[in-house]
Order: sequence, then C-alpha cells, then structure tokens
Amino acid sequence: MPNSRARGQYAKGAERREQIIQTATDVFATEGFEGTALKRVAELVGVKEATLFHYFKGKQELLTAVLAERDRRSLAGSGQEDVGLGLMATIAERNRREPGLTTLYAVASATANHPEHDSHGYFKARYETVVQDIAADVQRRQAAGEVRTDVDPVMLARLTVAAFDGLQLQWLYDKDVDMAEGLRQLIDVLLLPPQASD
Repeated sequence: MPNSRARGQYAKGAERREQIIQTATDVFATEGFEGTALKRVAELVGVKEATLFHYFKGKQELLTAVLAERDRRSLAGSGQEDVGLGLMATIAERNRREPGLTTLYAVASATANHPEHDSHGYFKARYETVVQDIAADVQRRQAAGEVRTDVDPVMLARLTVAAFDGLQLQWLYDKDVDMAEGLRQLIDVLLLPPQASD
C-alpha cells in the first residue's frame, strides 16, 4: 500500500511539474521571464511562487525546462524530427512571435558557457544536435547536387547557426530586422554552387 501511495504522489508531482513548464512557456512567450512572470505562472498553476521551486532545483532549472519545451513545440509544430535548412526561416518566424522566449534563450545561452552552469549541458547538447541535423541536411543536398560541395557540411552548418544567432541578437535590439528573410538570403548565397554564381 505505501508503495502505491508513493507512486501516486510521484505521478501527481510529475504532472504538476509538467503543468508548471507548460504554463511558464506560455507566459514567458508573451510576457517575458523577468519581473512578475514567475508570480503569474504560480497564480495560473494555483500555487504560491515559492512552491514552484519545490518541483525544480531553482529558477535556472525551470528556465532550462522551458527552453527545452520551446524546442519540443517547435519541432512538433513543424512535423519534422530534426532541424534542417528548410526549417530555419520557420523557426525564426516563430521566435519573432515569441519575444519573451527568444530573449530568454539569448540571455541564457550567453551566460551558460561555464561547465558548472545549470543550463550548460542543455545548450552544449542543443548546439551539437542542431549542427549535426543541419550538416546531415547539407550532405543530402550536396549528394543531390542542390548545394555547393566545396565546403565541409559541418562548417556550413556552423556558419548557418552562427548567422541565425547573430540575426536574432540584432532583432532583439531592432525589431525591423527580418530574421527569416535574412536567413533565406544567407542560405541561398552560402549554399549556392560556385558555377551557379558565375
């Protein structure tokens, strides 16, 4: 009987944790993650703000869980299992519509470079996965004769990711920057086979 009760409490705790992540993702997307955002999340979940951290080690773990949920939603909405070149502009458009999460991503990624930072593992694994997925897409396109073959696919992937992050950072300061169109143009130019540019 005690084991059954413990499993039930664990399941309830896991459900509440998931509810907090979903609610925080929705709130942060539109309202940002600073100021009264956590209080708003707690209100919507029906708990006190301090209770949020009964389910997470701290604020950083919650923020990382929200970013992971943002990634999951992005891929689920695209109908694809990985990030390829064709999905980059779509993701940029989504980021434009979710300024709070985009700001959270930029701030968190800029501060998580130390190996002991709570979000370090998330960002390290995320960059590795995104670069691998884009490089695999570039390789497929190279084999099909669609893109240049004189540059390593991993390097093209890294340059594309760097451009994405750079355009996104500029957009945070100037909302007239069109991240999606910038990525489309960059990908067209960067991947253009040399003979096609003559």
